[in-house]
Amino acid sequence: MNISYKPSLPETKQPIIIIGASGIVKDAHLPAYKMAGFDVFGITNRTIAKAHDLAKQFNIPNVFENVADAVKNAPSNTVYDITVLPEQYVEILEQLPNGAAVLIQKPMGNDLAEAKEIVEVCERKNLVAAINFQLRFSPFVSAARFLIDEGIIGDLYDFEFKVTVNTPWELFPLIKEHPRLEILFHSVHYIDCIRSFLGNPKSVMAKTAKHPLKKLSSSRSTIILDYGEDKHVVINTNHDHHFGPNHEESYIKWEGTKGAIKAKMGLLMNYPDGLPDVFEYAVENENGQYEWKKIALEGSWFPEAFIGTMSNLMRFKEGSDSKLLTSVQDVLDTMKVVEACYVSNTNGGILI
Repeated sequence: MNISYKPSLPETKQPIIIIGASGIVKDAHLPAYKMAGFDVFGITNRTIAKAHDLAKQFNIPNVFENVADAVKNAPSNTVYDITVLPEQYVEILEQLPNGAAVLIQKPMGNDLAEAKEIVEVCERKNLVAAINFQLRFSPFVSAARFLIDEGIIGDLYDFEFKVTVNTPWELFPLIKEHPRLEILFHSVHYIDCIRSFLGNPKSVMAKTAKHPLKKLSSSRSTIILDYGEDKHVVINTNHDHHFGPNHEESYIKWEGTKGAIKAKMGLLMNYPDGLPDVFEYAVENENGQYEWKKIALEGSWFPEAFIGTMSNLMRFKEGSDSKLLTSVQDVLDTMKVVEACYVSNTNGGILI
């Protein structure tokens, strides 16, 4: 079967200015843009030396002292790529030209109130604004979406994310101490991905937990999303499995009335080096048996999926895509689910 899963690229050249020079820019944004042939016009960062380092490494022609300097010298059709922490978003968005295109790093704020403020700024300034939820565009999610849209596995009724890994949080010092660590910065990807298939849930139940020997605010979560009595949708994450690789797991599983799909997310295992992804699907054969078939997909979540979010923004801006898939308005609903998770976590279950 010929599975379509690679993103369509924009038809026009649109220069990118990156605001921020963190590890994710080095490891994902810039490699992805190089693969896609995007034109990175310039970069800026509060610690300007980091911007100069990346400019040298990736042959970026312009390093700007600050956002105002970047905007002043930007070509008219520039796409701005914001890759800083959420508390800086509004300040930066206010400095962008009205009507500009902007891709904003996830999550969309530290809480729902900040998310609403970000949407307000974007709408007031008429920005073409999207959030960089790349998991939607990863090869294995795009391939699964193709199979489901083609009706190959029938009606989706069971959707599961399972992550049991040893996450080295020390690699993320800027978020390691965050009071809303696991759901806001990790499981938010899965919540957003689920919404991209099923829309908004009716309700949510969640519990996020600490590790007794770590100072992290949370590192394990269980989230149940209610999509009605015939659907089972669950997220289970455990970032504290430091007992060796034998029983690590990292997968997405879709089950439907005619078949099933399972995708191993190798990136999260043996992080940051990762393991290969595995994409499989099963449908009934002529003997009434289910056969699992492996499909080799090119690329992974990092860095290839970062092509998809930027491409969709550029294509929407130029008119070749009719929908901005991760628009700030759409992602506001993702942030509403995240907030509901924390409310559910605080309120607790039914007392016995």
